[in-house]
Amino acid sequence: MAKQERAVRTRNALIESAAELFDRDGFETASLSMISARAGVSSGALHFHFASKADLADAVGHAAALRLDRITAREADDTLQSLIDATYALVAALGRDAVLRAGFGLSDGVGRERAGAGVRQVWQEWVEGVLVRAAAEGALARGVSAEDAAAVVVAATAGLESLGRHDPRWFSPDSLTRFWRLLLPRLARTSNLRASAPSVAPGSLAASGARRLNRRY
Repeated sequence: MAKQERAVRTRNALIESAAELFDRDGFETASLSMISARAGVSSGALHFHFASKADLADAVGHAAALRLDRITAREADDTLQSLIDATYALVAALGRDAVLRAGFGLSDGVGRERAGAGVRQVWQEWVEGVLVRAAAEGALARGVSAEDAAAVVVAATAGLESLGRHDPRWFSPDSLTRFWRLLLPRLARTSNLRASAPSVAPGSLAASGARRLNRRY
């Protein structure tokens, strides 16, 4: 059992190390020797777990997808509420989690068509599905299509993700609050506005932005 636990720890250390280097330097620049050195393991141990850098990138992508699943699994009673809460949780997580950032970054890489390329698509499909449900429930304002709304939300979160790589201030909840202040009156039926302000836990990274949006509505 102890040997198996060590193997799991080594594998996880390699995934974390790879994610940090992919996020900082890019997939092409990060080498297997750099990854193993950062993880504090031998090259032989790395190759025992991963046959190639592409396999390691796939593992990073899979780990990022699991973390994204935990974010999107938090459902509120109101469908639009679930969407707003998830955007705050995602942006906060991107600010602190190199694995999640690397998963999204791998989605942009040339030739990355395996597991590492799927995280952005998973997010897009989830946002689209939530807004389709919101439209069916009559929660969207008249004349607003789920498809158009999803395009705006996905583009905004992708923009914050990209900008935050160069300036972490973009991962602040304030950035997202400004976005929702502009979009929410256009997106939601008037009766849904107050219910749709973010419901985040007190003291969480998104709490300050949520308070500002709640004051607006």
